[in-house]
Amino acid sequence: MALEIGIFQNGAVDLPTKLADGLVIPDGSLADIADSYARVQVNQVRQGVLADRLGFDYYFMTEHHFQPEGAEFSPNPLLTETAIAALTKRIRLAQGTNVTTQHHPVRIAEMAAMLDIISGGRLEFGIGRGYQPREVDVLGAALGSTTQDQERNRAFFEETLDIILKCWTEDSFSHVGEFFSIPPSYTRWHHRQTMAYFRDRADGPGVDRVLRLAGDDAYATSSMPISAKETTLRELQVFPKPLQKPYPQIWQPLTSSRSIRFAAQRAINGYFNASPVERLKRDIDVYYRAAEEAGWPDRLGGGEFAYGWDAKRRRGVITDRMVHIVDDGIGDLDRAGRGAEAQWDFYGAFGFSAALTNPGETPYPLDMKVTADLLREKRVALHGTVDQIIEGLLEVRDGAGYGDDFMVNCHFELAGFAGAEIEEQMQCFAERVVPVLARACSGRVEQPVSTVDLTSGLPEAAPAAP
Repeated sequence: MALEIGIFQNGAVDLPTKLADGLVIPDGSLADIADSYARVQVNQVRQGVLADRLGFDYYFMTEHHFQPEGAEFSPNPLLTETAIAALTKRIRLAQGTNVTTQHHPVRIAEMAAMLDIISGGRLEFGIGRGYQPREVDVLGAALGSTTQDQERNRAFFEETLDIILKCWTEDSFSHVGEFFSIPPSYTRWHHRQTMAYFRDRADGPGVDRVLRLAGDDAYATSSMPISAKETTLRELQVFPKPLQKPYPQIWQPLTSSRSIRFAAQRAINGYFNASPVERLKRDIDVYYRAAEEAGWPDRLGGGEFAYGWDAKRRRGVITDRMVHIVDDGIGDLDRAGRGAEAQWDFYGAFGFSAALTNPGETPYPLDMKVTADLLREKRVALHGTVDQIIEGLLEVRDGAGYGDDFMVNCHFELAGFAGAEIEEQMQCFAERVVPVLARACSGRVEQPVSTVDLTSGLPEAAPAAP
């Protein structure tokens, strides 16, 4: 059995917390929250670099916007992880999700490919449908996305995935779907250089496939020559392509059986966020039954992959745990409890809280208060001594039925904690918990080192002007 350990960083304010109407909220003005998020942004990069130095295998982020409640801050995980990529060599850079219903799929495909190249092939690309109306209905409305109609949301999401894969794997493509026509049929492109390129090449699509050539437009009033004729674009060529072939591994946060089956059928890794062991075991079974029925889909082929997690192929499903060590002078159990409750007070409005006690998929009560005691009882929050943390993580491994390999993410940052306190937690975990887990799992996975060098050979900086 081989062990891999990741970090899940979704951003939370470092301001003190307080109770209001029975809920944990940040104690500060909107200006204070803005200042806090600026510090969190820097800390997210710092902690990604520290995670690499401490030997963590993955650094997961997510995408969230517009949160005065202070629970989550991560408006652009690809951008943050590009900064981390420039300062690291080994850690894999992952997103629990990029909410593709909030993006034009071609644009996010380009950004993700850029991160894969700059990192030397360390991208693990997350996708998600989005569940927060304040985000999806603001950012996705102009594209046709909404959370008000879940079937529409799902159809939009699935179409974005198809387009992203075309961007990454096809040299030249077009797409006509329910939400997107790429390129739009009216895109004028009478460009002589484009024509010359595709007429010259014998190893790709011809000019007649890429362009619909036409003559002058008698009614054209544009002063731009490229639009003065009726020639239109038929296909698009998207650059760059990811370094990993045919494309990076894709991940999706999963809750419902329908989403679990979809991910298994599309060769997408599953992420079960803060799932109690009994629910996790059930959901892993659903995933693997669906994968087997679909013939073990995988981006690289190769047939059946190991149950739970296959470290060699970086394939399968994982979960995470909120980890806070209170041992040998570090940690604060009371503050950690409030920080965990702040997170779940936010989740509760979306019905996630009752998943801790409800094993099925019936509608969840929206007024359920999740306490720190419940989170600890369900072992979703592992708060305590080093030995208690180790015991809790091994319970996840054994109780969920992981086979030869085990991967789990640790969520160290909590509302109300400064960046230095979070980094202290990371270091203690790496030094005292990981070695014990590694022995229990017969060793660690060795991650390849990036060969991309962004600094060698550059000229020395010119002396400053007097």
